[in-house]
Order: sequence, then structure tokens, then C-alpha cells
Amino acid sequence: MIETKKLLKIYNPGKYEVKAVNDVSTVFAEGEFTAVVGPSGSGKTTFLNCVGGLDTPSSGDVIISDENITKLSGAEIIKYRLNNIGFVFQAYNLIPVLSARENIEMIMLLQGADEKIRKSRTDELLNQVGLYEMRNRRPSQLSGGQQQRVAVARALASKPKFILADEPTANLDTSSTSNLLDIMNKLNINEKITFIFSTHDQRVIDRARRVLTLEDGKIVNDIKK
Repeated sequence: MIETKKLLKIYNPGKYEVKAVNDVSTVFAEGEFTAVVGPSGSGKTTFLNCVGGLDTPSSGDVIISDENITKLSGAEIIKYRLNNIGFVFQAYNLIPVLSARENIEMIMLLQGADEKIRKSRTDELLNQVGLYEMRNRRPSQLSGGQQQRVAVARALASKPKFILADEPTANLDTSSTSNLLDIMNKLNINEKITFIFSTHDQRVIDRARRVLTLEDGKIVNDIKK
């Protein structure tokens, strides 16, 4: 479970301050498939970054499975993210000089997993996202949809309970988006992985089973389908 309590993120504190996230309290239960939506500047990405420990809130708490991550030190939050949370970004964020296999395996290298475990897990993930035959290609040799599938596999490498996806379909065509969402939905159902998306893509919103709407950093609607 992920819980936010009175979460506040202020940019430019003082005269010109902007409350990107404004007193947000909510709970994401295990196994949710949730879209966080709203107009540009509504605070979607900032909210997701605070939930995932990529950004430090100005005040409030983020509690994940009874761990208040806002109380962790810089080194502790890095370790926590590595072992508990997977991230998928709009721009893929793959390392261009590494192959698809190496991009996925890198997470397990950082965790200190031995070679046999790394190879087995990487092969399993490549098969799950349908890219085993392209495992030795670098990102520049893959389409946008294929790169995003590698990014999903990389996010899964550490066997996280939660995956936070920031506009993951923004650069994808309809076919690639459908393929990616099919993979994520299957993982959500079969492996009980919680997915939280920030998105303005109606294709993602239609698949979500909960839609949380932000405006000016506040929750204005929360619908469970």
C-alpha cells in the first residue's frame, strides 16, 4: 500500500511560490491500476516523483508498506528505490551504449545479484515483453515502442511491488501503446504489481481501473471503475 498524507511540494518558496502538489492525501491499494490525470501544470509528474522518492516534498508524508520514505536519508532513499520501486519514463531513459539485455541487467548489477541470477531474470523479462530476439540491439536499433518495453522490463528487474510510469505512452503510436498496456495489464493481474501512471493519454485512462484527477496540485476527482 502507498499512502500520502497532506503532501505538499512548493517551488520558489516566498513571493512567487507555486504549490505543484497541494495538501494531497490519498491511498493506493496493492494491485491497483491507476491513472493520475489533469491538465498540464496540474502537478501529475511532481506528485509521482514525490511518491517515488525522486523528489523531496516540502512537507507531508509518503508511506509505502509502513515505511515513511520522506524520513529516509539521501543514501537510504536511493537504496529503497532500487529495491522496491520501478520507474518508466516518457523519454525511456535507456543507456544508449548498452544493449537491451545490458540495460535490464544493470539494475541487478547495482543490487549485487550474481551472474547466473542476472542472466536468468533478464532472459525471463525479455521473453515477457517479447524482445528476446532483439536482446543484443542497442536503443538506437529499436523502435520507440520496443525501447519502452525494454524500459518496462528494466523497471521489473528488481521485482518491485510498485511501478510508477510518467507519461509512458506519450511518444508511442496506437499499436505500440496497445501492446505496452497489454503487457502492463497482464503483469498487474498475474503478478499483482501496482501500476500508477501520470498521463493525459485517453488510451491509458480507458484501461485504468481508477482515475485520480489533479488540478492546481489538488485532488478534484477520484473515480474507481
